[in-house]
Amino acid sequence: MTKKQINNILIWIGAIFLILLIMTPGLWVVITAFRPQVDIMAKPAVWIPRNLSFNQFETMLFGGSEGSMGRSPVPVLSYLRNSLIISIVSTSVAVFIGTLGGYAFARHEFKGKNSYFFLIMLTRAIPGISLSLPIFILFSKLGIIDTHFGIIIVFVALNVPFTIWLTDGFFRQIPRAMSEVAMTDGCTRLQAFWHIELPLSKSGIASAGIFAFLISWNEFALVSNLARSTDSKTLTVGLMDFTSQFTINWPGMCALAVFIIIPALILTFMVQKHLVSGLTFGGVKG
Repeated sequence: MTKKQINNILIWIGAIFLILLIMTPGLWVVITAFRPQVDIMAKPAVWIPRNLSFNQFETMLFGGSEGSMGRSPVPVLSYLRNSLIISIVSTSVAVFIGTLGGYAFARHEFKGKNSYFFLIMLTRAIPGISLSLPIFILFSKLGIIDTHFGIIIVFVALNVPFTIWLTDGFFRQIPRAMSEVAMTDGCTRLQAFWHIELPLSKSGIASAGIFAFLISWNEFALVSNLARSTDSKTLTVGLMDFTSQFTINWPGMCALAVFIIIPALILTFMVQKHLVSGLTFGGVKG
């Protein structure tokens, strides 16, 4: 065996070890969601459950059986509805605005263009949690605390800069000559954009949409300050409903965490082709 082969084997072993190390907390959450209560509280820890239990998911979704001690007061389905409404609407609006903004920066020249682009990107450098108090004060004066509308506005503001940046790179990779030829043949600027440039940039738009959706779906800090009731709480904020003054319902919390992870995984696998091409195409020179 050559030295190069030995180095490659060591690199693979190191990579597998790091992957397992990174995945361990997530795997522990998934395993805990299916553990019986005895295994969860056992000392030393039981890594491999003796029996698998779906009671936590049944209790979480259906409230358990009548008279059950595990009957869940957490309105998971209401939180799911809120998460879907907020994530889908905010992602759609952010992608729409960001795509038009990215196209404008990529295709048009106007005074102060670079300065405007820099200021928009600078907003992404501000930690979202640092804006919690100003947003709360502003929204409370506007009367939109604890509403879908207020949370959607925040997510649109968070996602538009990233969408502009990503789609701008995509539109720059599409030759201007393609739209110019279309306009020479009788298309308007809007028709050339809709029929030529937009279809060619679908991978970038899909990538921007995925990231915007995941940010909206997984955000906790900002939503926890703006959501106060079942009418606006999302699944991530609903995790706190499993805590009380003296105890934490670890099985229920882990079951809800798995419930949060599943849609994100399904979405990522569904559009992984667009995701990979979307993140790599912008760095390839045509």
